[in-house]
Amino acid sequence: MLRGYSFRPRGWTLALATLVCVAFIALGNWQSRRAEAKRALAHELDQAARAAPLELPAAPVAAAPLMHRRVAASGVFVSEATVLLANRLRQGRTGFEVVTPLRLGDSTWHVLVNRGWVASPASPGAIAARTPAGVQRIDGIALERLPRALEAGGPQAGAVRQNLDIAGFAAESGLQLEALVIEQHSDTGDGLQRDWPRADLGIEKNQSYALQWYSFAALAVVLAVVLSFRRAARV
Repeated sequence: MLRGYSFRPRGWTLALATLVCVAFIALGNWQSRRAEAKRALAHELDQAARAAPLELPAAPVAAAPLMHRRVAASGVFVSEATVLLANRLRQGRTGFEVVTPLRLGDSTWHVLVNRGWVASPASPGAIAARTPAGVQRIDGIALERLPRALEAGGPQAGAVRQNLDIAGFAAESGLQLEALVIEQHSDTGDGLQRDWPRADLGIEKNQSYALQWYSFAALAVVLAVVLSFRRAARV
């Protein structure tokens, strides 16, 4: 024990330290759970990439069982309905992700295909995004939605926009769309890059945040102990 000091904790100090410690531990646990969820998703996607693809029929399907599974679909791209998602980064370069509906077989059903990435051109209007003609067989991963970017204002329209919602685009275009998106992995000779970011990116950040919150919880305990020492009264 420190000479001249006695351990006399104050009630409010202990109560405040307990509340702060519990809050920091809860935040640390939340970040740990996020890291575990991302790790599990990455493992699921790795397994899906190695599995045989599930064929997507030319009919409406239940999307939930297909999520993060490897799928394949055959049909013709509706090139006039292509949408370019702006401000997508790859290795520090800005560009566009090219999304085109694929008409499934001879049906009226379509599925949105995130075909790949193309760099922003040096001059406007010179975006090189060729759409392969004829029947194509697309192989990729089924996702519930397209990745979203920060967007100012309400939903956008036009061939170039920040984000694209399946239901909203179905209403806008009049196309019957499956409730999923195919992240294309197969090559169709269109010149697009398909080095999709891994799903586990950010795990290290979540782990770092968790460690930070746990450290704050430990610091709260240390401060509570230090503040509980008071100078002993002189007799």
